[in-house]
Amino acid sequence: MISKIQTVIRNGFILAGILILAACQDTKSQAQQVNTMGMSWPEGQVFPAFATPADTLDALAIEDPGITSEEKVMFTVLQGLVNKTKPSIFLLRSSDEGMYKWPQLLGLKLREYAPDKKWELVRKYRNSVSGVILYSVGKSVHYRNLATTVAGLRNALPVTAAEYEKLSALNMKFPVLEDLSELPYTAPEDVYRYMYNVYWKDCTRRLLISHRALPFIRDIAVAAGAAVVWLDPRREAENNILSMFLGDMKAGESIILGWWAEERSGIGSGTKYGISTIPADFYENATVYAGMSHIINLPVIPKKPELENKIYLAVFLSDGDNIQYCQHAMSKLWDDPKRGIIPINWTVSPGLADLGPGLLNYFYKTSSPNDFFASGPSGLGYALLYDAHNRKWNNTGGKTFDGYAQLTQRYLEKSGLRVITAWDEVSEKQMDSYATYCRYLYGVTQQDWQRQKGKIPAYAKQGKLSFLPNYPCYTEDIDVIVNMNRDTIAKFDGRQPLFLTAQGVSWRMGPENLVAMKEKLEALSPGNIVICRGDHFFALYNEANRMDFNLTLSSKMKITSSKTSTRAEYAADGTCAAERTWVSSPKGKKWIQFDFKKPYRVSRYVIRHAGVNGMDEAWNVKSFTVETSEDGKKWKLADEQPDNRASVTDMDIAPVQARYVRISINNDGIAAIGDMEIYGSAL
Repeated sequence: MISKIQTVIRNGFILAGILILAACQDTKSQAQQVNTMGMSWPEGQVFPAFATPADTLDALAIEDPGITSEEKVMFTVLQGLVNKTKPSIFLLRSSDEGMYKWPQLLGLKLREYAPDKKWELVRKYRNSVSGVILYSVGKSVHYRNLATTVAGLRNALPVTAAEYEKLSALNMKFPVLEDLSELPYTAPEDVYRYMYNVYWKDCTRRLLISHRALPFIRDIAVAAGAAVVWLDPRREAENNILSMFLGDMKAGESIILGWWAEERSGIGSGTKYGISTIPADFYENATVYAGMSHIINLPVIPKKPELENKIYLAVFLSDGDNIQYCQHAMSKLWDDPKRGIIPINWTVSPGLADLGPGLLNYFYKTSSPNDFFASGPSGLGYALLYDAHNRKWNNTGGKTFDGYAQLTQRYLEKSGLRVITAWDEVSEKQMDSYATYCRYLYGVTQQDWQRQKGKIPAYAKQGKLSFLPNYPCYTEDIDVIVNMNRDTIAKFDGRQPLFLTAQGVSWRMGPENLVAMKEKLEALSPGNIVICRGDHFFALYNEANRMDFNLTLSSKMKITSSKTSTRAEYAADGTCAAERTWVSSPKGKKWIQFDFKKPYRVSRYVIRHAGVNGMDEAWNVKSFTVETSEDGKKWKLADEQPDNRASVTDMDIAPVQARYVRISINNDGIAAIGDMEIYGSAL
């Protein structure tokens, strides 16, 4: 691959960029397809990755009236058993966006089985099944979850007597590996106590499934060897059992997938242990989508507007922590013809980087410059830090929250999310943890439920990370946003900028509504309203308050560089996508220089090298210096890295007044940089 690049460069740079990037794509493909068969779950990765889906997937419409409830459970478990080796089964479900939208968008070919041929699907994959787990729901529906858990551990199908008889009649006589149908338990706490005492020791502690729906995420539960429970923390007996499971899991490594009997008590129970929940009760085909390329191609980031004495408003749409929302409701909103007219901050789950990278890449690829993506509450998974409705803290910080923050940082950077919408409020100790461990963040919003005297104040931590209240939060009506900020806007005198954030309920609000909202706000203060992307909003806020922000977002910034086979501006365009990577000439001095047009107090730099996004790590910048200058002539050494081995270099430097920043690269041969950021504050 390198020899091909060098040959092209010797012949000139006309085709160099094209072939280099083709080589990058080859490298990405090789990196992602190490195994064509089997599931992998490396340490530090929250959810398992699966092999590349089969060229044609066998599909079944799981909600057909001819498929019983217990058959739905069985077929979803079959999907998990088969797909953990090679994703080959796809379950279709009617939904708002249409049954075939995602397979078509992502290029998945389906071979659909008619409902009356459903048993032939079992016959085709019978060699993937070791036997059956017999159960009955006569005493309790919770035996579905017990049977699913045991089925995952024993590589078996959970069946009631009816399914077992049908399979036998069709000459599919599987051995009975365990018979749960005679267990005496009727109360959920007793069923799950039995699960804990007998089977939990063999389950993964990295993942707990909280689930009551019939199909959907049982496939990933089975593939991962996870326990499936449905416990209500509001009931003391059930909460005691839930605490046993959660107490064996570890903050920063474990996560809950699914939903709860009641939102705040359920999410709060996990949060207490530093373990968040990714809502996913109706997320489909996780074992298929998690088998697609995990390289996330972030969109190019537009440059921010210059700071003026205006009213800046960032509106965040919920409920992106819920990955079934991203799969269904958001997909429908995304097709609104008015999307892109004004900036909208769409919340999504960082967990999609594992569970649905193809979905996330689709949104990124089709986004407009006015579409910004933020993390749902309160990072990697829904964590309810303070329950404002019940006025209690579920987690006030410390070791468990630090673990959650560190895990969140990895997935914010993996998914490209720079803002978190935290629910509900954040303690100052937790704010410090976010500022320390989530260096990728630009800002955080808190939920102001108007349940206290006055508005939640704004906070700033470590001179870089701002925490601002969404006022209002989670409203279903744009008029609430207008009316709650009416007096503040009316008092605006234009002497200094004003910053406002709000949150709307995405199930009730979309692009068309927000366009109408802007018109109403304009009527209150003509010419002064600036609707903002979240990254621009927090950069402008920090600039106005003389805090550190990413200077490369400036529209006035100029980038120059030594000879490159791509383009100089690719060094700082907000994306590490291979086709937007700065690639040097193999010969001569290599450098990149930033001119910010005026001096700032520069204090940090970040370089994301070639290896960040699946390119060959051999192209990482291994030896370099960073220098600053006030006039572009006299340079001061800010940092030196003679033996870099990381794919991300994130360094604080001694604060220095500078207009120019230059990186000088000492690599022999090719060097590639996905993206660079320089941080500083206004003087």
